[in-house]
Amino acid sequence: MDVKNNIILALDVSNMDQALEVMNKVSDHLNTVKIGYPLVLAEGLDSISHIKEEFNCTIVADFKLADIPETNHKIADITLEAGANALIVHGFVGRDSVIACLESAENYGSEIFLLTEMSHPGASQFIEPVSEEIAYMGVDMGITNYVGPSTRLDRLEKIREIVGESSFIISPGVGAQGGEPMDTLKFANALIIGRSIYLAKDPENALKSIIDAIKP
Repeated sequence: MDVKNNIILALDVSNMDQALEVMNKVSDHLNTVKIGYPLVLAEGLDSISHIKEEFNCTIVADFKLADIPETNHKIADITLEAGANALIVHGFVGRDSVIACLESAENYGSEIFLLTEMSHPGASQFIEPVSEEIAYMGVDMGITNYVGPSTRLDRLEKIREIVGESSFIISPGVGAQGGEPMDTLKFANALIIGRSIYLAKDPENALKSIIDAIKP
């Protein structure tokens, strides 16, 4: 995946007016947007195609699919039909549920990102103990796209070690949750950043400041 400036905008707003306002200010500086439940539940699946077409960007649907295979397959098909280019999929539900999403992605010429470990503090309770097993499962399945936390760099480093340098890792938790951009990019290919941009008084300047900070 080609991610401009190594930044994916997490557009976790709950109405299209705000989404368009933010995108109008930052779209010159990025080409990949993560859309999750807040916007889709408020505005419908059309919000995916709307943002994608108006701003000519890649859409990562962050639904963290985590259901039985049949349900995962249905959700993935519906989401990809709406125009999403990639899906974020939980690994803890097991190989068969992940395979269902892979099959949908292959049918639509899209991709999946396997979520190994989340960035919030509570992730250490249940997900962290199995995150390495999830990463190993992904490698065994031939998956090359992963999600790992910027808030725990030791965990992100371990996930990188498991999945290899050729895999593509996107990392949430930068900014509002405390993750540092430059440190995260030692192990990840792209940063997922939301509140630090869309809640800023000047989203464009906030984004440009981050871009300037991570330039080589």
